Order: sequence, then structure tokens, then C-alpha cells
Amino acid sequence: MFAMYCLGIESTAHTFGVSVVTDEGKILSDVRDVYASKPGTGIHPREAADHHSEVAAKVVSSALREGGISGGQLDGVAVALGPGLGPCLRVGATVARAVASCFRKPFIPVNHAIGHIEIGTLTTGARDPLVVLVSGGHTAILAFSGDKWRVFGETEDITLGNLYDMFAREIDLPSPAGPQIEKLASKSTNFVPLPYVVKGNDVSYSGLLTASLAKLRSGASLADVCYSMQEVSCSMLTEAVERSLAYTRKKEVLLTGGVAANSTLQKKLSEMVLLHDAIPKVVAHPYTGDCGAQIAWAGMLALQAGETAEIANSRVRPRWRLEDVRIPWRSSAS
Repeated sequence: MFAMYCLGIESTAHTFGVSVVTDEGKILSDVRDVYASKPGTGIHPREAADHHSEVAAKVVSSALREGGISGGQLDGVAVALGPGLGPCLRVGATVARAVASCFRKPFIPVNHAIGHIEIGTLTTGARDPLVVLVSGGHTAILAFSGDKWRVFGETEDITLGNLYDMFAREIDLPSPAGPQIEKLASKSTNFVPLPYVVKGNDVSYSGLLTASLAKLRSGASLADVCYSMQEVSCSMLTEAVERSLAYTRKKEVLLTGGVAANSTLQKKLSEMVLLHDAIPKVVAHPYTGDCGAQIAWAGMLALQAGETAEIANSRVRPRWRLEDVRIPWRSSAS
């Protein structure tokens, strides 16, 4: 029996990534080139898009070569059409249209957040989890019902990834800044009081950002502030997840997205989840961050379910909410 191959393109923000996967979930290649922002500036959409345009041909060629296949052997071409930064999304969409047209392959639109979930379930073996999706663009608690992912809790303002990135800009660190914040936090155990805001199943991080910067400006050490900000932000999310877990009674909790790499968040969530006799699962490294593999695998699932689109109708959707996406390949298990 011949394998099916899907190529996936990710370009929602700072990463231009391309991957080839099989229908059995084997990741044959995962190539990335990341736009590096200037310290203290964050991601500039137009500059990131220019970066993606410059590296696109090289990354696509490398992914096909490392995957050991040609474009003609592909069964589909998937691309993240949203959510994300408009200029960056348009580069990925243009490249995907060109590849699909050149080799006359089905075009598969993928929601970036769904990609994070599916690569998480693939690499951990989770079947019906409560999902904690944390990244620069998402902080959400999700469970599958009917034919869609339903939101049980989320941020009311900025995401957890935004919290760390926006704080980092003020101290001249480049984005994404999660690893740098975690490294600074590891140098302290001195807790500085900061606001803790949980509203039911939702969290709010904007006040925590303001207060953390105020503490820094008033003389608190950078390490102390990073440690305290990380402790409070991760504890807030863990409390919100616990409420959703108690309500849904899921037996698995999947942590996925770029901020899933944070060891403090992993530890707090895992300890809480075990208290509820559930199994904590974390998306495998290196698939926490944005990558082509998440799009390729979600694209393969969509392709097998017949979820393709005409290239003429392949507009990008910068504000595409994941709960608006119908997921037919999971419907039978809901």
C-alpha cells in the first residue's frame, strides 16, 4: 500500500516553516527559517513578510529534499491561512498556491491553532484531551464537542506569550522572548507581590504586565520580577484549567503551543492534573513552536476527510477563530 504525502507551510508570524508528513503520521522533514526581530522591537509584520519571501524557495526545496520526495509525489499542499499577521500569511498562501498549481495538487486551508492541537495529539497520543493552548496568539482552554473545539476559558486581553514578549521589549530582548524570560526567572526565588487576576475560567494578564514593569522601574531586580511574573502567570492559568477540568472530567490534559515549552507551566499543570487522576501530556519538542509539521499533519487529516478548497477561494483570515472550524475527522469520536 502506497503512502500519502502532504506538504505543510507555516508563515503566520516569525517562522517560515515547511514540512512533509505521511498519512501514518510520520514527519519526514521539518525545515524552518525564523525572522529575528531587533531587540526591544517585537515582530514587524512587513519585515517578517519580506524575510519569508526571501527564504521561501530555499525552505520548500529543503523540505522536499529532506523528505525524500518530489513535488509530483505530493497528495496535497496545506497552508495556515490564519489566524496571524496579514502580510506574513499572504506570503505562505502565495507559495502554497504556486506549489499546488504547479503540481496540480489539492489545496488545503488550515487554521494555525488547529495545527497546534493536532501536532500535540500526534506526538503525545492524546485521544480526547482538555487542551491548553498557549502561544503568542493564543491562551485558551478547549474541549471537543459535536464537530468543533469549544472554548471553556481564555485570556480576556493579552496572551501568555504576549505578556512575556511585551515585557521583553521594555528590557531590549528580541521576540519571541519566552526562553529568555524563563532563563532570567531561574536566577531567583525571591517573590515580588504582583496582581493575580482569574475570572472564572478566564485569565487577564494586562494588569500583571503593567505591575511587573512598575516593579522593575521602582528598583526590583530583573531576575526577581521575571521569577514572580512567571510564577503568577502560570499559577493563574493552572487555576483556570483546573476549573475546566473539574467541569469536563477529561482524563487527559494536553499542553501545546509555543509557551508549552515553559518548564514552570509544565510543572504546575502536571501537579494539578495528577491530583484529578488525569494524565498530563505535553507536545513533544521541537514541535512546541510554530512549524510546518503542525500544518502538514492537520492538512493531512483534512485531506483524508475531504476538506480541501479551490485556490480561487483561498483568502487569508488573520482573525480566524478556531471554534469556527468544523473538524470532521474528530466528529465520530465526540
